[in-house]
Amino acid sequence: MHFSALPALIMNRIPSQCAVCRSWPSAPVCQACMARFGQPARRCSTCALELPAEFPHTQCNRCQHTPFGLDACFAALPYAFPWSDLVSRYKFDSQTGWATFMASTLVGQPAVRDFLSQLTPDDWLLPLPLSTERLAWRGFNQAWELTRALQRQSGCRATADTSLLLRIRHTRPQSELKRSARLDNLKGAFAVEPLRAADLKSRRVVLVDDVMTSGASLLTAAGVLRQAGASHVSAVVLTRTAPT
Repeated sequence: MHFSALPALIMNRIPSQCAVCRSWPSAPVCQACMARFGQPARRCSTCALELPAEFPHTQCNRCQHTPFGLDACFAALPYAFPWSDLVSRYKFDSQTGWATFMASTLVGQPAVRDFLSQLTPDDWLLPLPLSTERLAWRGFNQAWELTRALQRQSGCRATADTSLLLRIRHTRPQSELKRSARLDNLKGAFAVEPLRAADLKSRRVVLVDDVMTSGASLLTAAGVLRQAGASHVSAVVLTRTAPT
């Protein structure tokens, strides 16, 4: 069994191979690989797409002209080698121990750390929910594991909750669809727990997920939260795909 299949408390205390270069002994990902593949990048403040180093604005051109639908969005890594492989292991091989590494990588970003430090117990830290069918198939919600680890690693005071935002309709995987079809695929997929809608009134909400591609899932969930009264909806994701 590879060390990353172990529980997080064990995974992060025993020496093993770097999951990328296989150096030994190592942390889950060694410092050399983090320096090579995990360098921080300037990103758009509202959609988290990478910005050129010389770009003069904090928002990309698209977000400057068309509001994206999130008040802020943060990503730590590109969805590319080696991070795409590690995310796949985490999600599809039940290697939940990676949540701790992922959370620490996010907290290592000053912008993420500063943003989370401003939240209060009245604010919400919500994982993007899975449908009942997908949760049964996968056995866990990777976004919830990441949310819990992120709260621990950051000391964030926002309230983490897995039952306030619901996935009420099972949909085709977004990865199977073209960009133009992704929003349609998610219509009616999310809802706020009816008896708890008042808990969102004038509150700040931070959505958490492992991968952001088009942003359709996050935007659809954000719309539902705003309809319920949330005043500010942002997102924190581990990885962000490049523009297509």
